[in-house]
Amino acid sequence: MLEVRNLSFSYGQKTVLQDINLDCKPMLTAIIGPNATGKSTLLKCIAGLLKHQGNVILNGEMIENSGSARKVSYLPQENGSPIALTVLEAVLLGRHQYLSWRVGQEDLDLAFGILENLGIEEIATRPLNQLSGGQQQMVSIAQSLAREPQVLLMDEPTSSLDLYRQLEIFNLIKEVTWERNIITLVALHDLNLAARYADRLVVMNKGTIYDAGEPDVILTKDMIKAVYGVLAEVYVDGDGLPIVVPKVPRSTADRKRMHSAAVLDDSKRISSDRLTLVSTHISQSTDTELLETKSHLRAQKSIILK
Repeated sequence: MLEVRNLSFSYGQKTVLQDINLDCKPMLTAIIGPNATGKSTLLKCIAGLLKHQGNVILNGEMIENSGSARKVSYLPQENGSPIALTVLEAVLLGRHQYLSWRVGQEDLDLAFGILENLGIEEIATRPLNQLSGGQQQMVSIAQSLAREPQVLLMDEPTSSLDLYRQLEIFNLIKEVTWERNIITLVALHDLNLAARYADRLVVMNKGTIYDAGEPDVILTKDMIKAVYGVLAEVYVDGDGLPIVVPKVPRSTADRKRMHSAAVLDDSKRISSDRLTLVSTHISQSTDTELLETKSHLRAQKSIILK
């Protein structure tokens, strides 16, 4: 059990986190909320990277103690530019607190085992700077798992990935969380991704916990309006999962384009009506002239017969 008790943090005079209380069990918990609400800062505080007020407790032991700190693995949003290491070397680097001057067979076996579990063992000897964004992210997860953590903290792990890779990474995170019985906390902006994969949602707003619970309970249009200031509808898909659909107001450009299209349609309709009137008038005129011509010919024929 991971417990956060009365945690507060400030950058200088600016309060970022205020009186955070949170309990997390081995499952995938998504931390959601607007930008600059403290999601990343909370993860850093739990990881022991920022000096804060309050306590973070793992299985009854303060996280600040060296023994507990080694059980927490933090994956930041930006890992920087890939360095000139191979995938295997990068994963082994995750075990630096266990390694001596020489890498033992046990560490090698563990690293290869993790790569195999993640399905990326074939790139073990490839340099990091030759990998795709999705592969680099999977290597970062492998490096985190090499520490054999009880707590896995991830800040926007799919922010720079396409839709396919996002689903691939979250399928992997979900699987690893349950197979290894890990307490996983992920900071996310994508509400639908959070609803699909998270077992529990924690909603943050203005540096505090607004609400927490299961996705189908937490994701409501009232919450979205209160926290994000956005009007939205929340539907349930075929799998029973909530789907958030924002009611996005039309932009000025869209309104002008629609107005121009309506004016053009009216202009075409008026032109068409005018053309119809002219055609009708011509038709009526032609019919009258034809009758007059026939009448004149009958008169001429009557004179000749006389």
